[in-house]
Amino acid sequence: MSTRHLVDPELAAALEVLPPIDLSPDTLAATRELMKSFAPPKETYWRDDVGVQAATASGLNGAPDVGLIVYRPLRAEGPMPAILFVHGGGYVMGSAETGAPACVNAAGELPCVVVSVDYRLAPETPAPGPVEDCYAGLLWLHGHAAELGVDANRIAIWGESAGGGLAAALALMARDRGEVPVRLQMLIYPMLDDRTVTEGPRNPHVGEFIWTNASNRFGWAALLGREPGSGGHHPYAVPARTQDLTGLPPAFIAVGSLDLFLQEDIDYASRLLAAGVPTELHVIPGAYHAFEALAPQSAAAQAYVRLRRDALERALK
Repeated sequence: MSTRHLVDPELAAALEVLPPIDLSPDTLAATRELMKSFAPPKETYWRDDVGVQAATASGLNGAPDVGLIVYRPLRAEGPMPAILFVHGGGYVMGSAETGAPACVNAAGELPCVVVSVDYRLAPETPAPGPVEDCYAGLLWLHGHAAELGVDANRIAIWGESAGGGLAAALALMARDRGEVPVRLQMLIYPMLDDRTVTEGPRNPHVGEFIWTNASNRFGWAALLGREPGSGGHHPYAVPARTQDLTGLPPAFIAVGSLDLFLQEDIDYASRLLAAGVPTELHVIPGAYHAFEALAPQSAAAQAYVRLRRDALERALK
């Protein structure tokens, strides 16, 4: 039975625009190109008070260098906070440019420096390569804080979908290595748990739109290099499988009520709270995966953006 009747009416029309995602080894290249074609025109989100430049971080342990895009307010004064942004795409799609609208908006409004990471994609680069690329970006941001006009003690990490999973893993890595203090882990409908593939969602109303269980299986198999749910994963590959969540930075988690990741995100928020980690959780009624990108003018999207901005402002002040 379809869950379309549960979709927020303002979000329903956008579902007709994006074609179904059919991920397989044979379709991956074409799907990557198709996703690029849905990027909004630059003139719809660009701000004259934000500058952009490319940078490069040294790869970890002999890995290739990591591309970065740096968004910086042009008229801000004094040491600013900063955000490391990690794009989504199921671990298999997307690039540092994917999050450009959100990065530009955050840089101009907060204001702050935003660095978007062009991590390597699976299956060409399985775990832990993608999260190590993100950590390389975090080290670069922290190490170049002075020249960027950034306060090195006011850095947040922000990831969406698979980027949210990488941001959660990055928070664990930063905690364990103790090199970079992180003020906030902003996890937007994060992809956290490969067991959702094999166990199936406990809620019958999730996962019909945008990101389905079939896509989820492909994404996790690509990242892990094996069938999801089988165990034997790298310590930072599946954040939800990490036993010890103590000592992590405060978390902001947002997910739609119809999103495939709803239950795993609620579970992770509950475990963070039980571990003593300050955690803010928002479930957006009638919203599917990536709703705010597909229907940015909807009331649900605008309310979510305000919640996100407020959380960043509080954490980075």
